[in-house]
Amino acid sequence: MKKICSIILLAFSVFSFAENPADYSFFNSDKTIKVEFNLTPKKTPYYKVFFKNKLVINTSELGIVREDGNFYNNMKIVKVSEAKAVQSSYNMLQGKRKKINYAANQYTVSLQNSTGEVMEIIFQISHDGVALRYHFPKTSSDIKKITEEKTTYNFDAAAKAWLQPMSKAKTGWKETNPSYEEHYSMGVPVNTKPVIGEGWVYPALFNANDAWVLIAETGLQENYCGSRLVYNDSSKALQVTFPQKEEIFPNGALNPESQLPWYTPWRIITIGSLKTITESTLGTDLADPAIPMDTSFIKSGLSSWSWVLLKDDSVNFETTLQFIDYASSMNWPYCLIDADWDTRIGDAKMKELVAHAKEKNVKLLVWYNSSGSWNSTEYHPKSKLLSHADRDKEFSRLQEMGIAGVKVDFFGGDGQSMIAYYHAMLKDAAAHQLLVNFHGATLPRGLQRTYPNLLTTEAVKGQEYITFFQDIADLQASHCAMLPFARNAFDPMDFTPMVLDSIPNIKRKTTPAFELALPVLFLSGIQHIAETPVGMVKMPKYVVDYLKDIPTNWDDSKFIDGYPGKYIVMARKKDNVWHIVGINGENKAKEIEIDLSFVTNDSGYIILENEKGFQQLPISKRTKLKVIMKPNGGFVVKM
Repeated sequence: MKKICSIILLAFSVFSFAENPADYSFFNSDKTIKVEFNLTPKKTPYYKVFFKNKLVINTSELGIVREDGNFYNNMKIVKVSEAKAVQSSYNMLQGKRKKINYAANQYTVSLQNSTGEVMEIIFQISHDGVALRYHFPKTSSDIKKITEEKTTYNFDAAAKAWLQPMSKAKTGWKETNPSYEEHYSMGVPVNTKPVIGEGWVYPALFNANDAWVLIAETGLQENYCGSRLVYNDSSKALQVTFPQKEEIFPNGALNPESQLPWYTPWRIITIGSLKTITESTLGTDLADPAIPMDTSFIKSGLSSWSWVLLKDDSVNFETTLQFIDYASSMNWPYCLIDADWDTRIGDAKMKELVAHAKEKNVKLLVWYNSSGSWNSTEYHPKSKLLSHADRDKEFSRLQEMGIAGVKVDFFGGDGQSMIAYYHAMLKDAAAHQLLVNFHGATLPRGLQRTYPNLLTTEAVKGQEYITFFQDIADLQASHCAMLPFARNAFDPMDFTPMVLDSIPNIKRKTTPAFELALPVLFLSGIQHIAETPVGMVKMPKYVVDYLKDIPTNWDDSKFIDGYPGKYIVMARKKDNVWHIVGINGENKAKEIEIDLSFVTNDSGYIILENEKGFQQLPISKRTKLKVIMKPNGGFVVKM
């Protein structure tokens, strides 16, 4: 009898183990990152993330709720694949690195919900992080709608966060929010509630159990909305959350909707040191590859821009002529003409400007208002890009006129229909060989890989705000020292940097050397330089000469030193020349020591500052470079 009972108990234990096996473990190739996966007692999928055997992300739930089905609880694991090696190579026309190789181990978990419908969760674990997304493999012509995504990130209570608040939709100047234009809360507990009350935007940076973690999303297609992070008090975790109800194209959809099969965007978790965070390319590694298009017209570089310091009255024929000549004298390929150019200058005079610019080897970029009825902005041209027919007509006119690209402003948020608007505009611009710069816009989320004609996007509290508000200028140094670790880690950022001289009616708190470092520190396919011709002529010749050769399409990037919001030193390489820049985000002097053995050339120079202003000194790779950055100061090196 005892023997029979033992057999029954053994059989029961085997059955129980089969229903609730030990956690599945997924690894990257060098075993530094591990993901554990299983189901909770409520049969909800969950995962945990370890870095170098330390728990970094605690038990965090996964799942999707569709209108026609629950793929969140009462789930059953059907199959877990073995590791599959995935790799790709691609080139970027702008950004921190030109030639990029991506390799990861892919694991696919197949699950069934209570009605037998299948959902897969795909994990890809690379040397620098974890990516995951959902896949509905069934084929259906019906439109499926997702009402909630249950992906969470559960950090230990001791973890610290560096987060940018999401703004309240339909607030701000002329109801233009949200535009990803807030200052970061730095080093705060992960359960901190944002003052605005709408959660946090990507990328979100965390320090947990001696590891740095950057959370973002990429591969956002037309059928999905952009998301944000909101702390869920019930699960004690940050949850992926869909947009506010106002964030839509007029009469368009808010939440994701698509036929099947359907892949959702990638949730990406970069893990390691600050060097890992700043050098990673996960944001483009998992983005959709470039659409078929002629890229011969795409050229990155610097641009002159009158409006940022001189405002509306500078948008006229005579001032634009000056800024075209200014760009030409600086060897910059572009000049941007801002709002109301269609009436302040007009088509006839615009054609004259295009012809003059061509003689000077400069191309013109022009501003557009993207909005229809979703805000009350009055700047124009307005409402000329709302449909494919509108864009085809307007872009054809610009192409015929000889305009190189458009700066499109005042978008309406992250709803699915608004994200589809971004995609449609980029496709139509590519068809007419126009470069694109989005302002008053959402985070690009890797769109610059999919559409190489997207050279930059604002989505930052940049120079424009500094010119309007003293309190924003007061925070510039720490804000700029934060951006390379989060907002600008993956996606191009049109901060519109660098005022070397002065800002009307504003007391600038950063030093000229701090400002000089920004065009190299920040990544953007086009850098719209804020400094004017009047300010530039006051600078030493060696500063002007330095600014005549600033690349924006780097071959490589290297993190030297730094801490979010306090300081950063980055090195970027173009051909055989290294540009090394540093900024001090704090109001106290900081000494940095740099080992120059990695650079190609034996000698070069540094531009920094003393009590008299700018100073240029020769340097050699054979000795370590010691730099004292002034409070809110900086430096640049070229060698």
